[in-house]
Amino acid sequence: MNATVPRVRHRPVPPAAAGRGALWIFVLVNLVIVEALFLTAGTGKNGVLTVAKFVGLHAAVLMLFQLLLVARLPWLDRRIGMDRLTVWHRWAGFTLLWTILTHAVLVVLGYALLDGAPMVKTFFALAGVPASLLGICAATIVVVVAAVSARSVRRRLRYETWHGVHLLLYLALGLAFVHQLLETTTFSSSVFATAYWWVLWLFAFGALVAGRIVLPLWRNAYHRFRVSAVVPEAEDVVSVYVTGRRLDRFPARAGQFCIWRFPGHNRWWLANPFSLSAAPDGRSLRLTAKAAGTASAGLRHVPVGSRVFVEGPYGAFTSVHRTRPGALLIAGGVGITPIRALLEEEPAGDVVVLHRVRGEADAVLADEVRTLVADRGGRLHLLTGRTSEGATPFAPDALRALVPDIAERDVYVCGPPAMTSAVLAALRELDVPARRVHSERFGLA
Repeated sequence: MNATVPRVRHRPVPPAAAGRGALWIFVLVNLVIVEALFLTAGTGKNGVLTVAKFVGLHAAVLMLFQLLLVARLPWLDRRIGMDRLTVWHRWAGFTLLWTILTHAVLVVLGYALLDGAPMVKTFFALAGVPASLLGICAATIVVVVAAVSARSVRRRLRYETWHGVHLLLYLALGLAFVHQLLETTTFSSSVFATAYWWVLWLFAFGALVAGRIVLPLWRNAYHRFRVSAVVPEAEDVVSVYVTGRRLDRFPARAGQFCIWRFPGHNRWWLANPFSLSAAPDGRSLRLTAKAAGTASAGLRHVPVGSRVFVEGPYGAFTSVHRTRPGALLIAGGVGITPIRALLEEEPAGDVVVLHRVRGEADAVLADEVRTLVADRGGRLHLLTGRTSEGATPFAPDALRALVPDIAERDVYVCGPPAMTSAVLAALRELDVPARRVHSERFGLA
């Protein structure tokens, strides 16, 4: 009699874990290679210059990692989300700033010690060397961009101004590439070193060009997006329906967002990230926006039939990340739009929706949400009132009272930053596992 060998079921790797794992592998593999290159060809003319080369090599890898984080590659974006990738890009950027400054100071100090000259005199002498001058220019641009990206400064700038200055980073990258190319001791110390740096730079720039330019242009040429209808939902809320060719091949999911441009109605650089407020059906896309600025306020005047330029879809706020049969969907204000789209993918069963608004009149798409929840046998709680007046529906005790089994559900959160932060803090206090909490704060800056 043969014994039955139990079959081992391998759990699939969660999408978010796969995305983070891929990034960690990229970083670790390149760090190992850079360390090896440094050990074989990293000796400088003195100890300070040796350390400067060590720091400079790591600055180059960090700079290319920066490009990868904002390349908007679909595989990464669907697993991690643009919001998290952008946050990581920001912190990596400030790390890059200090790495570059450290490298620059050490280079000047090293040559000053070597020549027995003051650092100021050495700095101007190095500025006369082409390779060093390019590095100085690249470092200066990074410092300027970092300065305008500081929160205290960024709040006072228009997005267009900040974005225009931020684009100078691509110039800095080009200067840094030529700077490294001219530094033969690191770029061409061996055949392997030359091949490695060329492949890494081409991969990073290729990913950026493919994700930010080629893919959006191809999709818009293929689908030919146009406005098919403009429907006012409330005094300050409007839905725009967009159609196109073969939309069944447009890889969007409920919960994702796109970056929308309306040429001829707004200037080309005026773009807004709006969630899909209905699950894609292969025939049309719908965005629903509240008037919060010039571009969004003017959507109700967009002519039917006009062209639309769409970037995306983006975001990891989808049912792909579901781990439990029960779901709690929490929205604040117009943050209900991706939640409403997700409801279309919810099976009949245990779904709870909490919609936080000041008053019932502010509940965007209320009838649609109410119908979708009822069709699925779920529960809808419209939470009204102002926090300043004592309404705190997202306090831990209040959430537990509304949803006693909250720790056993997947929780999706979308709303204003302050509300989202309060909900996430409450979920941590209620011991909801982080892998079951899904939130997204999308934006361009």
